[in-house]
Amino acid sequence: MDKYLMDTAALEPVAQIKIKTTNLDLFYGDFQALINVNMEIAANKITALIGPSGCGKSTLLRVFNRMNDLIEECQVTGTVLIDDQDIYLPGTDLIDLRKKVGMVFQRPNPFPLSIYENIVFGLKVHGLARKSELDYHVEQSLKEVMLWDKLKDKLHRNALSLTLEQQQRLCIARLLPVKPDIILMDEPCSSLDPVSTQRVEELMKVLKEEYTIVIVTHNMAQAARVSEEAGFMLLGQLVEFGRTSQIFTTPKDKRTEDYITGRYG
Repeated sequence: MDKYLMDTAALEPVAQIKIKTTNLDLFYGDFQALINVNMEIAANKITALIGPSGCGKSTLLRVFNRMNDLIEECQVTGTVLIDDQDIYLPGTDLIDLRKKVGMVFQRPNPFPLSIYENIVFGLKVHGLARKSELDYHVEQSLKEVMLWDKLKDKLHRNALSLTLEQQQRLCIARLLPVKPDIILMDEPCSSLDPVSTQRVEELMKVLKEEYTIVIVTHNMAQAARVSEEAGFMLLGQLVEFGRTSQIFTTPKDKRTEDYITGRYG
């Protein structure tokens, strides 16, 4: 029996590592926000970062596209590899990095432009498509987020007229034409009602077939529903990281168990 289990495990495909951090520390001036974070995030999976407010989840998320660089006195040490490339090496092209690693924020933030112009914005800025190709990209992006049928006759309507759920889907669609590999989501459902949240979660499961998704959430039920791997953070430390089913049912660290069972946070 043991041999059979070993042989079965050996047949399981080894997941490609998309993001890897080693001895990652991050400081805002004298304050250390991330402490020796070591993790590996697999490609084409949904990875959730959970933990109480102020534990460093969103800070860690922003490490992956260097959004923290915009904060004064931010200093990062250690290494962060994406596809085995150190994104903190001097000379890293941040425009290319942020094309590769897109981000969706807590509240939908469509531009005050038409639905059409929102989606082609990145293509125009980066010069990635001819004018004759824009219609195709709009259709394909809206199809990927399952909005094409609803919006195909409303493309020139102001994006701010959409429901919050549709705005959030549009913000995801806006990322897709520039061909990201990774989509970061920082509490993407925090402003949505339960029905809209369910729809966005279903969308994540579809998108992971093409993209690697990392989501920050305070909603542990959401993390359990959508993610395959999860990391629990506390006071800037990654306390535990593993398969979501293991984290939620048999956590290895007492602090993880206390958080999962609602003893604090």
